[in-house]
Amino acid sequence: MKQSLLNLLFSLIAFSIAYSIALLTGLALIQQAVLIAFLIQWILFIPAYLFQTEKFYDITGSVTYISIVTYISVQSYYAINVNIGSILLASCIILWAIRLGSFLFTRIHKAGEDKRFKLIKPSPTRFFMTWTLQGMWVSICSMCALTAIASKNGVVQNGVFYIGMAIFILGFLVEIIADWQKSSFRKNPTNKDQFIAQGLWSYSRHPNYFGEITLWLGISIMSFSSLSGWQYITLISPLFTYLLLVYISGVRILEISGMEKWGHLDSYQQYIRRTPSLFPFSNLFK
Repeated sequence: MKQSLLNLLFSLIAFSIAYSIALLTGLALIQQAVLIAFLIQWILFIPAYLFQTEKFYDITGSVTYISIVTYISVQSYYAINVNIGSILLASCIILWAIRLGSFLFTRIHKAGEDKRFKLIKPSPTRFFMTWTLQGMWVSICSMCALTAIASKNGVVQNGVFYIGMAIFILGFLVEIIADWQKSSFRKNPTNKDQFIAQGLWSYSRHPNYFGEITLWLGISIMSFSSLSGWQYITLISPLFTYLLLVYISGVRILEISGMEKWGHLDSYQQYIRRTPSLFPFSNLFK
């Protein structure tokens, strides 16, 4: 009972943080978008729990991104003349969401399950919390872009905007290449039960996450010139992504799993020593 109450409390905190940031933007559209993001999670949690499945969890996150970006773009179109900057910014997020969502959806259906959810699914409050956290993730990561698109004059196009776009493209390509390299590595029967240490994975133990953080940094920079006042708080997007991937759902879990599988191997220990966990070449500054 105590743990269930804590799970519900954490869910309430997650929603409160995201909605509070939306309130600080001073834009009713952003507040509506955040509510939509959480409602999608809470509605789809019901069949997910009833059927004890996590197979459409990741694709729901992508669909939520696309839904709220589209909602803000359409609403802004009727309120102001949406400029090319708004279209480009929205397109970047939608393109990323389609690519990542389809990749993760295909991967989980091939694997049959996502092991992260094995102990989570039986608990209704814990499973509900994971769906709520996804709503928080979608809301906070996209809010700087949503705020920029919904701003009075739309997205400002200047040198900063195009620098941000270049950074987004770099991160997007790194993520795609890293995922492709790992998928290709795993498809090769000779690599069964082996760890990947080639391609981008020779420069970072988690290059896909490095790409993810980089592309959200690019989105934030693209949005920067369109924000004002308290709206600048929405620029926490890349920092939030970093904290989420490094300390909660990504790097930490995979590092533990990697040590359990290959920690006894000298080759893996050497790989750990010579290859940075996240940022390429960061070991040169130690």
